[in-house]
Amino acid sequence: MAKRERYEFNPDYAVHPGEVLGERLAAYGMSQTELARRIGMSTKTLSLIVNSKAPVTPETAIQLERVLGVSAGLWTRLDSNFRLLVARKVATEHLATHRDWARRFPYAELAQRGAVRPSRDEVERAVALLEFFGVGSVDAWQTEYGRLQVVFRQSVAFKPSLEATACWLRLAELHAIEKECAPFDERSFVAALRDIRAKTREPAGAFSPFLQDRCADCGVALVFVAELKATHLSGAARWLSPNKAMVALSLRHKTDDHFWFSFFHEAGHLLRDSKKEVYIDGNDKALDCADEEQANRFARDILIPPDAYRSFLARSSFSERSVTEFADEVGIAAGIVVGRLQHDCLVPFNSILNHLKRTFELSED
Repeated sequence: MAKRERYEFNPDYAVHPGEVLGERLAAYGMSQTELARRIGMSTKTLSLIVNSKAPVTPETAIQLERVLGVSAGLWTRLDSNFRLLVARKVATEHLATHRDWARRFPYAELAQRGAVRPSRDEVERAVALLEFFGVGSVDAWQTEYGRLQVVFRQSVAFKPSLEATACWLRLAELHAIEKECAPFDERSFVAALRDIRAKTREPAGAFSPFLQDRCADCGVALVFVAELKATHLSGAARWLSPNKAMVALSLRHKTDDHFWFSFFHEAGHLLRDSKKEVYIDGNDKALDCADEEQANRFARDILIPPDAYRSFLARSSFSERSVTEFADEVGIAAGIVVGRLQHDCLVPFNSILNHLKRTFELSED
């Protein structure tokens, strides 16, 4: 992910225009009373400006330009710079009260990935985190990302660190935003899923570009983002806009049965569930939730048609030969069949059939 670079001059000092105004009056030998009369302002108000206790408005800047010959732009820039510096100091002081909030994030991991600038200063870290999440304040972060607690409560996998999981989701969002996609089309996506299913039998290097391109053609940005520590998640699905969706896979599990189930599970969320929700999933525990069960069923049934699976169970002793033949019959990778049998507690997880599962590595976006 390309890191946003900003080259700005942000000095830690600023001169109030009143200081410059006082110097100009002294140089001209003009009293505050005379200047106030010439610009039609009360002496009291002008005194507040000279003593840096009142701003120079654009209207006053124009009047000062006419009387003193100093451009209105200079007065307004001085005033703007001064007020911005004061606001920055206030904001920094406010962020200093949120050090505990910033400490909860895996900042070092984010810095290692180039998502934030390295820093040991806790206030600087808080500022960088707000910029990373694209929010203006800690309160805004709570509004935008704190609501994800509802999602995390659905599984023990997410309780250890809400902040780490929010960081992973944000990394995925930033990658997905950069991907160009056609407007979402549900029919095209359903058709694409059928084509993608056939790719489960191919090596990772062969299916990965096809998978991402096919999804993009239908309005879905598919991204691969390695998990952060203390997240223990497999994938996520959400809508970035009404016409663009995101599916993110963490590549936590390296076998084809986990990978493909996770992909089709997230696809199921996009096709069956609300566009307003964020779905974050882990494989550690089945979630007691209607949306999750619906996504599970979608993934199971598209990978292995229910009627074919029931027929296979009725006639098979689950040997390597029978599993391989059944996989060929329904057109999917044998490892997916093994994973389904293990999930249904029909084959032990230490089964000799495990060698039918293919292990692969996919590059992070």
